[in-house]
Amino acid sequence: MKQKETLLNTTGMIFDHTIEEIGDEHIGTSHETPLREDAFEMDDELKMELIEKHFREIMHVLGLDLTDDSLKGTPRRVAKMYIKEVFSGLNPKNRPDVKLFENKYKYNEMLVEKDITFFSNCEHHFVPIYGKAHVAYISNGTVIGLSKINRIVQYFAKRPQVQERLTMQIGNELKEMLKTDDVAVIIDAHHMCVSSRGIQDVSSSTVTSFYSGKFEQDEQSRNEFMKYISLE
Repeated sequence: MKQKETLLNTTGMIFDHTIEEIGDEHIGTSHETPLREDAFEMDDELKMELIEKHFREIMHVLGLDLTDDSLKGTPRRVAKMYIKEVFSGLNPKNRPDVKLFENKYKYNEMLVEKDITFFSNCEHHFVPIYGKAHVAYISNGTVIGLSKINRIVQYFAKRPQVQERLTMQIGNELKEMLKTDDVAVIIDAHHMCVSSRGIQDVSSSTVTSFYSGKFEQDEQSRNEFMKYISLE
């Protein structure tokens, strides 16, 4: 049996759904990921060298034996993982290249891409956030390949995040790329900063939503979307 949850959305509406856990000292900043102006003046190889150096020092402070065969390669592996994988979405050069196609089928109903698995990292503790994203849009005359929706979700997930910002970034990016206001995004995610530390609640999840255009203005469209993703 599902427990109650407060479902937050970007229009300020609040209503009951399944469990929500935001966590302690949850502080939001802006819709944009906080980056310095000089964030990409340093190339990736130099970034990896510096991260490797500093992570090696962290391991040393923790008392780990860096001459051990199992540990001596860890600083480099972590550095490569940060730059090339889990935080690769910070770099705008990795933004998905989206090509639009004419909506030749004249399909004017909502298109829903559900259960998009993503992995991100909490910017407060640098531990994983993982879950599902559900996305819908109504064509304004053009469409994009389905896999591009997944790539947009992954691009914004692969950076230090808070879930509210991630939800809005995906929604706003789709609006801009598709040239339509009719976009909806719902994210249902688990936060390891909640389950592996602090309160250590392993059963709760957080749900956030973004509604724009018809999805914001028309309750029937929202309900249809919720029905498709089985959250009604």
